[in-house]
Amino acid sequence: QLRLEESGGDSVQAGGSLRLSCVVSGYSYSRFCVGWFRQSQGKEREGVGTIDSDDRTTYADSVKGRATISRNNAQKTLYLEMNSLKPEDTAMYYCAADPYRHYACSGADFGHWGQGTQVTVSS
Repeated sequence: QLRLEESGGDSVQAGGSLRLSCVVSGYSYSRFCVGWFRQSQGKEREGVGTIDSDDRTTYADSVKGRATISRNNAQKTLYLEMNSLKPEDTAMYYCAADPYRHYACSGADFGHWGQGTQVTVSS
């Protein structure tokens, strides 16, 4: 069974940086589509970005230029690095995977989710 576990969330000051990790386990790992999402209290879940089999990435406009998604295949770990953090980046951050899709990840069916890691940005 595919499992995802996020970590790295923290409370930081505005302007700071964080790197979130997402470890993939319990599945024959391959470079399938992975997405990062976030959800703030009282708001709908928002897509942050995706990474495909060729490590091509997409980003939401709200984080473009401040976020970088990458992966370390040897460690079966995905990363979301964010800098110039703003209070509006405060949210629970989730990684999600579609193990049956490797490209065009914006159309992926992200059926496997982690439990999330909390990011809080104070002004």
